[in-house]
Amino acid sequence: MSTSESENARLFGALPMVDEEANARLHARLVAAAERDGVLDVAYRTIATPVGELLLAMTGRGLVRVAYASQGHDAVLASLAQTVSPRVLRAPGQLDQVSRQLDEYFAGRRTAFDLPLDFRLAAGFRRAVLDHLPVIPYGQTESYAQVAAAVGSPKAVRAVGTACAKNPVPIVVPCHRVVRSDGTAGGYAGGPDAKDALLALESAA
Repeated sequence: MSTSESENARLFGALPMVDEEANARLHARLVAAAERDGVLDVAYRTIATPVGELLLAMTGRGLVRVAYASQGHDAVLASLAQTVSPRVLRAPGQLDQVSRQLDEYFAGRRTAFDLPLDFRLAAGFRRAVLDHLPVIPYGQTESYAQVAAAVGSPKAVRAVGTACAKNPVPIVVPCHRVVRSDGTAGGYAGGPDAKDALLALESAA
């Protein structure tokens, strides 16, 4: 359809006019009402970063999910609706602090995150691994074997890899700092390029 045909179709009602500003105002009112009535259990937004678009999700307890585009944002939101609450709503303002700290991290101005975290998506051994990861200093790495030993299960090297792969809040909880014993990067939920980029960013500091 040409530009003139498209405009004519709008004029005659074949294509509805979309008032983006009105939609934005309506959405803002919905978010405000959900917060007021206590029915906003999971707020989310997406942000552009040097490692691609990230989905950020927050509950009343704290940051519950950071997901790469390769993980499928729609699938992640559907999973949150099933495992946390069906009351999921895009509410960018709720994630301003997270977004700001990530911006500072990627700009090289932040070496650790100061955010409340909701670890309800990790338990048991996986949670023990996640608790250890922030102990690994910025710009340094540990092997999967070293992490296994640090959490008291030296033979659970493969399980450490699984815990890192299923880390619900990557970057903020730095599973990218865990590498193979030979020094190679190993797997990563965001893909090898993202892991290499994060390690390069930190080593350049």
